[in-house]
Amino acid sequence: MAFSIAIIGTGNIAWHLSSALEDAGHNVTEVYGRDIQKAIKITSKLYTTEAIDSLDFSESEAEIFILAVSDDAVASVADSIILPENSILVHTSGTLPIDVLGYSSASYTGIFYPLQTFTKGRGLDFSEVPFLVEADDAEVLRKLKNLAKSLSDLVYVVRSKDRKALHVAAVFASNFSNHMIRLSEEIMARQGLDFEMLKPLIIESISKSLELGAKKAQTGPARREDFDTMEEHYRFLNYNEQVAEIYRLISQDIIDSH
Repeated sequence: MAFSIAIIGTGNIAWHLSSALEDAGHNVTEVYGRDIQKAIKITSKLYTTEAIDSLDFSESEAEIFILAVSDDAVASVADSIILPENSILVHTSGTLPIDVLGYSSASYTGIFYPLQTFTKGRGLDFSEVPFLVEADDAEVLRKLKNLAKSLSDLVYVVRSKDRKALHVAAVFASNFSNHMIRLSEEIMARQGLDFEMLKPLIIESISKSLELGAKKAQTGPARREDFDTMEEHYRFLNYNEQVAEIYRLISQDIIDSH
């Protein structure tokens, strides 16, 4: 089943989702951007999509309107957008509840959250992206599930309170893990060492964690309670008190967890 869809936003999610929806056979009618040039960049890779800088969608042929904007902008954009009758307005946030759309002019509201990290210019296989959907209306939920299934086999109905917990877990698994890798890059660069040496270790560590479970896969000085090594590491990191404290806190949490 093909849908007519408008996308509000020009960030990473809008960039990837617009193409994926079109490739799945849906009609992307408009892409809205406060900066019209950013909207044009997205529509230039689509077939008949119009780039617009007005939130007046009253004459739009779209049925589903996807809010792909930053979390702090969702409520204000939802309140400002003018939508046609029988429209479905959804947001793509991992943490905001469905109620944030309650004062919009939409006939129906919902959640359409792709659980993945997005970067412009980096390819992504949407068939492997979990989609979390939610709606108070049964027919709207059915449509959102069908829309998600046209992109991926990994479709879940998840309520707002559970989606918030999942989003927090995702921050630890993805964003915080990435930050740790950045810190390791900086340590290597400070010593004039090639970060390439660490890549096989990072790949194996992540693979092992996913295969065995993170608790069983845990190794290292803190897991062994090798306090002498940890003290040496801590002293080495004294050039940056904040990083040294991160090392201490995480090491202590590993010890406490095991």
